Amino acid sequence: MSPLNKKQLDQIKDERRAQIKEAGLQLFARHGFGGTKTSMIAAEAGVSEGLIYRYFKSKDELFISIVQELMEEGKRETEEVPRLPGSPYEQIKSLTENMLSENKYAFMLILQAARKPEEIPEEAAKIFESYSAEVMIEPLVPVFIKGQESGEFIAGDPHQLLNWYMYVINSLILDEVGEKEYGAPSVELLMRMLKS
Repeated sequence: MSPLNKKQLDQIKDERRAQIKEAGLQLFARHGFGGTKTSMIAAEAGVSEGLIYRYFKSKDELFISIVQELMEEGKRETEEVPRLPGSPYEQIKSLTENMLSENKYAFMLILQAARKPEEIPEEAAKIFESYSAEVMIEPLVPVFIKGQESGEFIAGDPHQLLNWYMYVINSLILDEVGEKEYGAPSVELLMRMLKS
């Protein structure tokens, strides 16, 4: 058997790093930063605890890396909304469906950590701060205004209305409303908050 070449070794390293980050994301989402141990991450990822430290100097660095990546991804998604096909209503609806998808659940739970900045690494708190709700919503404002002008969305301050709307969406996700007696409201029902 021939030894692995540099490209194959780099691919294995990238896969291991991604595997550790995914395990970290799931566990930080479920147990919070303080409740997650590197031994738990190693078990979830199916690697040795020592291997984690080959890729990340500490649990803090792993968490910060995950937070940075998630916030950049969230910003990219909101910046993409104006380029989505369809009317402003359909564009915001598409974003809402994406936010409520199962693969975003862990993302939203990690965001919950931002509510307790004293419990997470300082650098992670600064990242959350730099991606404030206003920063994340800003790319949606022109879409919303266009929808207001075409009569799709209700009149009012677009920043305020979008902030309220996103607050409701985030609250539903964080409250695990799907486990409640009546389940989660449909995207159509949620969109009625914005409809004129």
